[in-house]
Amino acid sequence: QVQLVESGGGLVQVGGSLRLSCVSSRSIADIYEMGWYRQAPGKQRELVAATSYSGNVNYGDSVKGRLTISRDDAKNSWYLQMNSLKPEDTAVYYCRATLRGYEYWGQGTQVTVSS
Repeated sequence: QVQLVESGGGLVQVGGSLRLSCVSSRSIADIYEMGWYRQAPGKQRELVAATSYSGNVNYGDSVKGRLTISRDDAKNSWYLQMNSLKPEDTAVYYCRATLRGYEYWGQGTQVTVSS
């Protein structure tokens, strides 16, 4: 099993930046894929960014060029640096991990971008 804890959400103005963190209870060397998803009110959960054990990275089309996923193996953590934030980035952001065919989710952290 894997427990994931996110942090770093909050209220930010348009054009501002935030950095989300996700800490895993297991070594991320064991994790096949780690990433970030988000869900806005009334919308389906969508991919923001994900990176696999091999280093491949995928971004959602709406965030390319503005949001960056990174990882720190020594801290069993991965991050989402969010720049040039827009009101449409407002959502609950979840970190996700896949391990041995199972997926695990964090509890979510709210990001609100005000205009």
